[in-house]
Amino acid sequence: MTDGGPPLAPRRSWLPLLESLRGYGREDFTADAIAGTIVGIVTLPQAIAYAVLAGLPPEAGLYACLAPLVLYALLGSSRHLMVGPVAVAALMVAAAISTYGPRFDTENHGAALDIAAVICIEAGAMLVLLRMLQLGGLVNLLSHPVIVGFVNAAAVLIFFGQIPLLLGAPGGGTGFAVITSLPDQIAELNPATASLGIGTLILLLGLQFRGGAWCRKLGFDLPDGHPVLRLGPLVATLAGGACVAVFNLDDEARVAVVGAVPAGLPAIGLPPLQSALWIDLLPVSALIAVVAYVESYSIGTTLATRIGTRLNANQELVALGAANLAAGITGAYPVAGSFSRSSIAFQTGARTQVSGLISAALILLALLLLMPLVAWIPHTVLAAIIMVSVLGIIDTHSARKHWRGHRDESATEIATFLAVIVAGVELGLLTGVALALALFVRQSSRPRLIVVGQVGDTGQVRSVRRYEVVTHARVLAVRIDENIFFANANPIEQRLLTLIGQHPDTRHLVLVCSAVNRIDVTGIEMLARVSRNLAAARIILHLTDVKAQVLRQIEAADLPRALTGQIFFSADQALRALDPGVTADPAPR
Repeated sequence: MTDGGPPLAPRRSWLPLLESLRGYGREDFTADAIAGTIVGIVTLPQAIAYAVLAGLPPEAGLYACLAPLVLYALLGSSRHLMVGPVAVAALMVAAAISTYGPRFDTENHGAALDIAAVICIEAGAMLVLLRMLQLGGLVNLLSHPVIVGFVNAAAVLIFFGQIPLLLGAPGGGTGFAVITSLPDQIAELNPATASLGIGTLILLLGLQFRGGAWCRKLGFDLPDGHPVLRLGPLVATLAGGACVAVFNLDDEARVAVVGAVPAGLPAIGLPPLQSALWIDLLPVSALIAVVAYVESYSIGTTLATRIGTRLNANQELVALGAANLAAGITGAYPVAGSFSRSSIAFQTGARTQVSGLISAALILLALLLLMPLVAWIPHTVLAAIIMVSVLGIIDTHSARKHWRGHRDESATEIATFLAVIVAGVELGLLTGVALALALFVRQSSRPRLIVVGQVGDTGQVRSVRRYEVVTHARVLAVRIDENIFFANANPIEQRLLTLIGQHPDTRHLVLVCSAVNRIDVTGIEMLARVSRNLAAARIILHLTDVKAQVLRQIEAADLPRALTGQIFFSADQALRALDPGVTADPAPR
């Protein structure tokens, strides 16, 4: 089989894995096995670290790499997307736990696990429901600038929130309090923990930015960015655990460690069916569902484009929804596509979703055999792993690009960033969505209308401000560069009347509709009203370049009978027909 598959052909099977396995051979399995093994090794420390970040027991992160990853491998249309625990979802779960956890009087993470399970099930059900109702477009409420502002702010909160754990100081607080409380927390640092944590942080940063150069000095010719260099978290975890075990740092120096982790498979069950909790968590679940889908689909699309294939957006809703439903009944927490692990799968030559199955198998072996070793892992090492991981998701390139070309949307991005920092992840994200919608309404209510003229004998019309064109004193041609609907119908009408006032000799107003793809009832009523009002001023209204679907809509509404003029095939035809010498004025209707 080939790496790319059918060029740009979206998979539509309910089990895309079966399609990927057509012609599957030994070479393909070897490539998938190597990639899946490396991804699994990288996933182990990350999964534990993200579970701790979410306020859950370490095994919850590993459980999130079992059933969810298997189900996505079966149902997902991306060959490289690795679904599992991610930093942003962990932060959102942590915020929900801090808000709703105190309502429960349970021990040993009971309330936290229940909350995480409810969020998983609700988020998964919402994604599947969106697919069933064919409403996947609703996720587009999160514009790219809003996503960038949200993710960057979440990364900042995660980074600063891990500093107390890195230094062995008492943590606490959410949102802006994470940053403002740092001075007091750092004052109570643990020297042994701080030394181990800072050393781990330096090691990880060194491997990430200078790992290739270090390996070349040792005789290993590995380029920067090689997947093997991504094994830094595993090296740091093993080294940190060894230091604790050999020097007895947990007892002698009070270095906090993960502690005992139950081995074996997760138990399957539903969280408590308390209606108040399920209702309270619905907004959080909806936000997590949308963020998880948008980020996962973006990552999968980016990787698919590199091999000439496409993702099936509807199938991704089903796959990610099923993965989260499975996470909810297996003691895990919400999952999404991981950029770092998916990139590793791509770079190490993964060819199909089988690589995800192999990664899940490796995690399962770790759960069965390696849990006694996990008990020695110090929290400070996990904090360092998280801090380095979130540095990789901060997107300053897009932020700069948005600022250069789209100042309005960049302002929304900055506002989202600040709102998340100050008010927290949920309220901050909602603020970003509200601002993006407000910007859309504002732009829609300021339609772009361009006065045009003929470009010689080319048969084309262009803007009178940008090109040398031929115009007619008594014929005003205006191109409407927007769809016509309720949000901009009145502004379009006002703008047309203003243009008529600026051209007092006008006897024919030609509306060029080449850019109009949709018109609603309000828009049709507006055109009929304009035609009547212009007729009273002895000005005839014409339409040109009306697309077929728009023409069907205006004919169904009987608009042609309300027009004082004609509907021409093209603007050039209209301008040639409406010779300025023709002064037949309409009688008012």
